[in-house]
Amino acid sequence: QVQLVESGGGLAQAGGSLRLSCATSGRTYSAYAMGWFRQAPGKEREFVAAISWSGRSTDYTDSVKGRFSISGGNAKNTVYLQMNSLKPEDTALYYCAARVPVYSSSVYYTAGEYNYWGQGTQVTVSS
Repeated sequence: QVQLVESGGGLAQAGGSLRLSCATSGRTYSAYAMGWFRQAPGKEREFVAAISWSGRSTDYTDSVKGRFSISGGNAKNTVYLQMNSLKPEDTALYYCAARVPVYSSSVYYTAGEYNYWGQGTQVTVSS
């Protein structure tokens, strides 16, 4: 089993920044593909960002491109999501997810492609 623990959420003003962390523990693998998802009240969980196991490939949902940055990968124990220029619509519970094992340098976009999840960390952005 792989355990994921998110941290770094909190309250920010519009235009501000937060940095989320996702630490992995438990059974270790040589390669993890990681992703961040979020779920706002009354809405479905949505993809935010993903990073390949090597860390060389990343991708983002359109609404956060240019504002958010995912880093880590390369079998590091922690993956980060740097969130800048925050907007009230970024308010949500943010989840870290891991896919193991992986055999390619792909990034993954759907919740069903990940097999481990953290408990989530709340991000609230005030206007």
